[in-house]
Order: sequence, then C-alpha cells, then structure tokens
Amino acid sequence: MKNFIQVDNTEEENVEQIKNWWNSNVKQIIVGAVIGLSGIWGWNTYSDYQDKQSFNARNLYLSYASDSNNLGAFDKLTTDFSSSSYSDQAILLMAKYLFDAGSYTQALGVIEPLINNPSSVIATTAALRAASIYLQLGQHNQALSILEKQSNDGFSGLIYNLMGDIYLDFGNRVEAQNYYSLAIDNVTKNSNLTQLIQIKLDDLN
Repeated sequence: MKNFIQVDNTEEENVEQIKNWWNSNVKQIIVGAVIGLSGIWGWNTYSDYQDKQSFNARNLYLSYASDSNNLGAFDKLTTDFSSSSYSDQAILLMAKYLFDAGSYTQALGVIEPLINNPSSVIATTAALRAASIYLQLGQHNQALSILEKQSNDGFSGLIYNLMGDIYLDFGNRVEAQNYYSLAIDNVTKNSNLTQLIQIKLDDLN
C-alpha cells in the first residue's frame, strides 16, 4: 500500500491525504478483509463439520455396540466414517462377536486388515486378537508369526504372555516358561495379569 500521512502536514493537508490514500487502497483493504473473514468462517465451518462427523460416528458405534445385530449401523460407520477411530473400534467389536459365536475364520477376515493400522494401539490390539484366534484354531506358526512382528513396548507383556500360551499349547514347555518370565518382567507388578502369569509359571516348575 502507499504511504499513509506525513506528520509535518497541516490538518487540511492530512485530511486530503487520507482521502487520497483511501481511494488508492480501498480495493486492497476490502479484498484483505474478505479473505480474512473467509478464513475465519472456513475454519469454523470445518471445525463444526469435524465435530458433527465425530458425533455421528460415535452414535453409530454406540448403536452397534448395544446391538450386535445392528449391521446397518456397522456398515454405515465403516463405510461413511472409515477414517474414524470409532470405525476401528467397531471392527474390533465385530471380530469379538464373531469369535464368541465360534466363527473364527470370519473373525480373522474382519480383524487382520487392522494389523496394518496407522495407530500402533489398534494395530497391536488387532495382532493380539488375531493371534488368539489362530491359537484357538491350533495354527501355532501363524499365531507366532503375527506376534513376532510386533514391537509395541506398551503391549510387550501381553505379547509375551500370549506367546507363552502358544508354546505351551503345542507342548514346548521350555519356551513357554521363557516367555512367561519375559511377560512377568514387562507387566505392572502385583496386577491380576502378573498373578495369572505367575500361576502358569508355577505349574511349569
């Protein structure tokens, strides 16, 4: 923009200079104001949209969580809100429902894609549940292969515990004992899980 006023001018000269400055810069001022307001409006609109999306996804998840037969809610959630964490939670929940119903192969088909989820928590949870299903099916190598690829320190105790279960299930008591010991070292002390793993170790001694 052009210079505004000169401090050494008379009052009449300053008034005239202000008029000239306004006439020269009015378009830039208006455009700048419109762009600024548009940015604010656009951000608020986007935030409102995000809040609405999250609200809708949450409602669909709760509808499915309260009724496993509500496949309409599940389908809409995983289709229209596939990037939402509620969609991931719904998939984990469906896999659990299928597992509880004894539909192990279907449960695997639902949950295995989540093993590559960007969220390490979702990915590791999916890996643990998929490995548990393979253990239920007696497919020990597949179960171990999934768990050996996991490196989430926050879940290491659970991973080692499950690996101990797998080795014990196909009769390798030495490896089972090793992994139970690792699990003990990586879970919260004096927790229920610690006590459970300790019982397993005592049974092996």
